[in-house]
Amino acid sequence: MTKIRNSRFAVSMIFAINGALFGTWASRIPAISNIHDLSPASLGLLIFLAGLSAVVAFSIFGRAADHYGAAFVTKLASSIFLPLTLIFIAYANSIWMLIAAIIFFGGIHGGIDVAMNAWAAEVERKNKRPLMSSFHAMWSLGSGIGAGSGVLLATYNLGVKTHFTISSIVIFLVTLSILTIPFQSEKRQRDKNVPFISIPRGPLLTVAFITFFASLGEGAVADWSAIFLISVASIDDGSAALGFTAFSICMFTMRLMGDKIVSIIGPSKTAQYSGLVAMIGSIILVTFGSLLPLVIGFSLIGLGIAVIIPLAFSRAANDKNIPQGTAIASIATLGYGGMLIGPLFIGFIAQATSIKTSFLIFPILAFLIFALSKHLSTKSL
Repeated sequence: MTKIRNSRFAVSMIFAINGALFGTWASRIPAISNIHDLSPASLGLLIFLAGLSAVVAFSIFGRAADHYGAAFVTKLASSIFLPLTLIFIAYANSIWMLIAAIIFFGGIHGGIDVAMNAWAAEVERKNKRPLMSSFHAMWSLGSGIGAGSGVLLATYNLGVKTHFTISSIVIFLVTLSILTIPFQSEKRQRDKNVPFISIPRGPLLTVAFITFFASLGEGAVADWSAIFLISVASIDDGSAALGFTAFSICMFTMRLMGDKIVSIIGPSKTAQYSGLVAMIGSIILVTFGSLLPLVIGFSLIGLGIAVIIPLAFSRAANDKNIPQGTAIASIATLGYGGMLIGPLFIGFIAQATSIKTSFLIFPILAFLIFALSKHLSTKSL
């Protein structure tokens, strides 16, 4: 039992680190955009490239997790590559170096996401009770801490280079602390007939679409909430990350309760009510123009989409016909494909109209999650 508890701690820490990395990046997007003088469309294109590299990495890391073991791949990639992602972005001194750094960031962050979810599913099975939502809660906690640090350091005018260097050192030291935690992951032989890009099929296809809508919303909040608040509420850079920070805190809170809620009312009802909450938050965003209601809107969206992706990943990892790494990669490929389309779509609409008009996509996403929620029931799969 001690071994299981230690592995649960290790997975929780990896999720928190991955979230902190993303929150740190998201909190300094306005500063990075200013440094490189990026237009909304250019920023959207950069984020699109990050998503594209992540989609390619999903299948690579998913197959590696199946063949070498999810725990081994997660620990190795997190300790070696994860700290470098922020360093490369911070010290990019040209637009071409920034493009390369963003592509590297997207690939490493996305690939580790697949591997760590496969490891999380193994720990969940060995504990014989739902844990996936709590693991994703740690991601949200880390994301909130990363974004919150961005608010604090931007307020005191600490530069991106110094901020990202400190964050990278902390990430490296924390990953070193979990490398020695033992865990024997499941391994499978490679199937040469499987296509390079893992695509969901059969019953998992609808679940992947639901994940697509949730991840599109999550990615859009992370990448555009700070710029949205600056534009709509006329606030400074130091307060601009408040929307994503509140969003992440609410996701963390909901995911802590998610396993219990799902065990009581089931996954489809949980997703249905979540869609309604996200819809209310989305309507607030496109209706009001002052800081407090906008932060409340982002908070409700965080509550609403918090458990959607954990539900989808848990189901995929336990599929009897597809190896867990490949199954999670297939869900992530279509699901996180929302991060490809969303930021790019919002960027071009914002440039053609306004940032507030572009956020009309949020009520649509929330409604689609609500409408398709019944497909998250295991009976429908």
